[in-house]
Amino acid sequence: MSIKKFGTYKTPNVEPITTDLDWWHPVEGSPTMRTWIEYQSEDGNFLSGFWEATPGTYKVKYEVDEFIHLFEGRVVLTDKGKEPQTFVAGDTFLIEAGFDGTWKTEETVRKTLAMRKR
Repeated sequence: MSIKKFGTYKTPNVEPITTDLDWWHPVEGSPTMRTWIEYQSEDGNFLSGFWEATPGTYKVKYEVDEFIHLFEGRVVLTDKGKEPQTFVAGDTFLIEAGFDGTWKTEETVRKTLAMRKR
């Protein structure tokens, strides 16, 4: 067993990925994102780090479980056929694999994340 120390969400230890993630497709506005992968398991099935997005809406379909803690911002998540849910700075939540809907960033978001492939 080992312990991995990350940077902070304001000063990550790694360079960001500055392109949209493959399963995120802009549908409203001109959102941008940056992703810092601070840790990835050897088999690639678990990763964690930080993420930032500017206002706009993405169509997303989750094939992973993602645990999230928002440090800054406001988002509205709408799973297909369900009521929108709003999350703000300080909220912690889980998006399960199978979520198929929209992620609307209303205020620039900064979050920490842990993802697990199913």
